[in-house]
Amino acid sequence: MINRPLSPAERWYWLCDQLSPLNCIVRVHIAGAVSCADLERAAAGLVAEHPLLRVAVAAAPDGTRPRFVPVKDPRIPIRTVTAEDPGRWEREIDGVELVTPLATRSGPLARIVDIIHAPGSAQECHDLILTVSHIIADGTAVMEMLRRLLELAAGTPSPEPHDPLPPPEAMLPRWIKGVPRTLQTVAWAVADQIATAIARPRRLVPDTPVPAERRRTRLVHRELDAEQLDRLVSRCKREGLTVHSALTATMAIAVAGEDARCVTLGSPVDFRAELVRPVGSRDLGSYVATVPSHIRIGPLWATARRAQRDLNRRTRFGQHLALISMLRFMTPPSVGRSARTIAMVDRMGPGNVCLSNLGRFPFPDRVGEWDVSGIQPVAGLSISGLLVAVVITSHSALSWNFSYIEGALIRERAERIADRAVEILLSSIGG
Repeated sequence: MINRPLSPAERWYWLCDQLSPLNCIVRVHIAGAVSCADLERAAAGLVAEHPLLRVAVAAAPDGTRPRFVPVKDPRIPIRTVTAEDPGRWEREIDGVELVTPLATRSGPLARIVDIIHAPGSAQECHDLILTVSHIIADGTAVMEMLRRLLELAAGTPSPEPHDPLPPPEAMLPRWIKGVPRTLQTVAWAVADQIATAIARPRRLVPDTPVPAERRRTRLVHRELDAEQLDRLVSRCKREGLTVHSALTATMAIAVAGEDARCVTLGSPVDFRAELVRPVGSRDLGSYVATVPSHIRIGPLWATARRAQRDLNRRTRFGQHLALISMLRFMTPPSVGRSARTIAMVDRMGPGNVCLSNLGRFPFPDRVGEWDVSGIQPVAGLSISGLLVAVVITSHSALSWNFSYIEGALIRERAERIADRAVEILLSSIGG
């Protein structure tokens, strides 16, 4: 049972979510019949396995001192939709799951949507959408939760329940939390601000300022097929670069437009393996920190090299761990006292434009009697930035889902950036 105060990072995600939904979402396509009883049994199995699916968040009357509290009878709600349109999953995520908050006060902090096509026929198939609060999970954890949901629905026996884990900050290496490291981090931040002032990187400017409490995330979906993906991987190998660096450079160039020489772009870094008690991908919790890079714009592959060097340098220094550690000084005590922090995030936060690449994810092609395909992770933005792209390589395709703040970016602009990014990438690999 979990009954404890939220850690600084958890409190920050909780504050964001109160202003605007901060949801992590994953969709998968299932060929075959899936009964409601199968899903209900699987959802109950997930709840039994994960202590963080048996909590809600309670706070003092003035909105301070939030804490996880146990839920008496936690059940993940399942919403059923019958549809003929195979693209209905995209509209459900865009119009419902991204903009509807989870029930943090009553729990559990997850929900399921089952979109049924051709029910009762030989062509029956399902689009399954799992939405989880970023307070208790990141993209990797939600992917693993969805995989586990399918396994349980297919009849895989449930293992022993997971033991509750401490919050992420409690498992950081001791060296990252000491006074010398704090002073070094401050010195790094000052030096980085000086370098930023010299480089004058462009940040994405909103079309219209949108107050924090009115920000809603919307979706633009793009995808590379198997042939395009193979060409991209082959070209990156020839260049001696990661796919992430190529995607980062592509997005930076697309955002920069014609006149920017330098762009700030954030990269979420997974730190599970760096904790004192290493955490597995199936353990719930948010184990990512967004590291900003100031990327000088030029030809794609030269830009990608600069992006890769900058991110490697920052992670070697431990900037991602330092950012998590410093949240204890930066997270406001309540929404009512968060205005200054929100203004700072808008002005200089690392998530203004962000690329989250989950890499090659080994999601199964078959679970039980079902063929499985089309895995799609999508991120809610809340107040953390204006545009984020979540990328995953799975099922012989590269999915590229752009989330943006409605109004702050008009849809035509968000689509233009997404299309330009794909066009730049394909033209560079002979597509």
